[in-house]
Amino acid sequence: MERCPYVLDRAGRDLHGEAKALRARGPVTLVELHGGYTAWSVTSYEIAKQLLVDPRISKNTKETWPEFREGKVPQDWELYTWVAMDNMQTRDGEEHDRLRKLVAQAFTTRQVAKVRPMIEDIVHRLLDDLEKVPAGEVVDIKGRYFYPLSTILVCDLLGIPEADRAEALHGTVVNARTTNSAEESEANLHQWQSALSKLVETKRREPGNDITTLIIKAREDEQAPLTDDEVIGSLHLLIGGGTETTSNVLCNTLIDLLTHPDQMAMIRSGAVGWEAAWEEEVRKDGAVGSMPFRCANADIEIGGVTIAKGDLVLINYAAAGRDPERYGDTTAEFDITRADKTNLSFGYGRHRCLGPALATMEAMISLPALFERFPDLVLAVPRDELKPQGTFVFNGYAEVPMLLRS
Repeated sequence: MERCPYVLDRAGRDLHGEAKALRARGPVTLVELHGGYTAWSVTSYEIAKQLLVDPRISKNTKETWPEFREGKVPQDWELYTWVAMDNMQTRDGEEHDRLRKLVAQAFTTRQVAKVRPMIEDIVHRLLDDLEKVPAGEVVDIKGRYFYPLSTILVCDLLGIPEADRAEALHGTVVNARTTNSAEESEANLHQWQSALSKLVETKRREPGNDITTLIIKAREDEQAPLTDDEVIGSLHLLIGGGTETTSNVLCNTLIDLLTHPDQMAMIRSGAVGWEAAWEEEVRKDGAVGSMPFRCANADIEIGGVTIAKGDLVLINYAAAGRDPERYGDTTAEFDITRADKTNLSFGYGRHRCLGPALATMEAMISLPALFERFPDLVLAVPRDELKPQGTFVFNGYAEVPMLLRS
């Protein structure tokens, strides 16, 4: 087994090729991040599943990672925000449960069902806008349809005023990249904290029927006290978790359907439902490449290595979703008839993502509507010419050029 760290590609130019190379080194292997920091990359489905619920692995990296706790990690490090933000994704135990319980109120089955008319309205408005594109003109379907769908929906749910949306979204756009300069990284940390502080101040003056107001009320509730940093951190998590992630998987689903016409035909005929395509895409090309960070709070012997107390851990979701030991020789193939599509792409255990039901609803509305309005749409470039997003955290493309009509 290799002992020298594998240097991760900051630009995430070939997440699956890199995952394969890492898997060849072992199910848990040492990698080097920008700045010279090291972490253990977990590529095995089964080991990832174990570690996602192992109490010896902490999400509160700011306290369990010695270098960060001792102030040795500079604020201009490109992944600083992933450690520094205060929300349920950076807490453990009762602290995590306290924050999650607050935010989870907006993601119950009943609440998600109420969102359907909002999604349908946004989809129809975006499709009406796309109808104005002349035949033969190339359109970035991510930038003109899937990303706006996700961002408008999240901003509506959070009650972010139209004039403040670009500022509120900017931080998550920059955080998604892992190729930022030191200056960009440090400036972004201050930018998103400032933008969301402004939002909180606005909602305190003008409360509404939205998630931001709900969180602020909890901040003022003596029975569920939140710090200002927790309020801002929770909003930052909700914005990032509902925009880049969902829009990327929607794009990936569209690309796979267009490049597998036999499977698209099954859906058009009604032989297989849209849900099957979505579930298979979530497995094969989920939203996340490698998610920062977890940290060991005790020595762990697993996968033939020792993860020492204080070591960083990256769950490589892109690798786990295509683990041949879990899915067999066809693991890299898109197959909507696959019998077992279970996966870890939304996480596992108490830190599992709150948004699968909402993301699935977006998919079940936006994908059929797009094909109904533009039944002949095609990729404008060969699939292998699509440019990656520029990150190893998320699994998506910078742009997805399409021809809506011939």
